[in-house]
Amino acid sequence: MNNLLKLEELGQFLLSIILFSQLDYVWWVFPACILLPDFSMIGYLANPKKGAWLYNFFHHKLVAIAFFSIGFWLDSSIITLIGAILFGHSAMDRFFGYGLKFKDDFKNTHLGWIGKNN
Repeated sequence: MNNLLKLEELGQFLLSIILFSQLDYVWWVFPACILLPDFSMIGYLANPKKGAWLYNFFHHKLVAIAFFSIGFWLDSSIITLIGAILFGHSAMDRFFGYGLKFKDDFKNTHLGWIGKNN
């Protein structure tokens, strides 16, 4: 089952590349921006609860889809780009086993504990 879920996330990551390719940006913008959502970890400087909330907001695929859709609807390439990057980053993270965070610990995710073999 784990491999099946990873393939699904890989497919979603590839979809984000296809969506990005339909925008009017040079190719290097995608790799330059793909790690930007991880700046949301700055919330952990306050406390784990705020950190988890901020991290989860920027790593939730519905937020990414909302940005992409609103950008498409408004004909705003920057908002559409934000949606494509958020979606691709979230898929990439989940492919590597980094899920949405619980408020008790950064390593406690909806995919299990980071770094523990289950």
